[in-house]
Amino acid sequence: MATVNTYMTFNSFCEEAFLFYKSIFGGEFSYFGRFKDMPITDGKTCSSAEAEKIMHVSLPISKETAIMGSDSFESFGTETIYGNNFSLSLNTESKEEADKLFNALSDGGKITMPMENTFCNAYFGTFTDKFGINWMVNFDLVKEK
Repeated sequence: MATVNTYMTFNSFCEEAFLFYKSIFGGEFSYFGRFKDMPITDGKTCSSAEAEKIMHVSLPISKETAIMGSDSFESFGTETIYGNNFSLSLNTESKEEADKLFNALSDGGKITMPMENTFCNAYFGTFTDKFGINWMVNFDLVKEK
């Protein structure tokens, strides 16, 4: 069966974001590479500041799932445009885990819906973290029974 992992692109603060995420989820990066580690192709080079930025990072957060990311530069022909067209959705094993992740990840961000019991038998909340990433945290209340 296939799995879906989320890939986030940042304007020069991928490392800061992923160190923050790692401090909450724990674990180790399965890959952490900088642009300076990438072979030069098509004659494209980057500035010394860009060379220190993140080319690719992967942080497993469960047996099946990892969050991944990189920095982006206009000099490479890509522009990162932030929007509200996606969210990272976390499904937890308990209300306590939901609260812990919600509180830690939303610190410094903007809570759009506090954690609460919902009509659809879920304990659920949403926020945008301090890096502009939208998150949903869910605990299925049926698991409590």
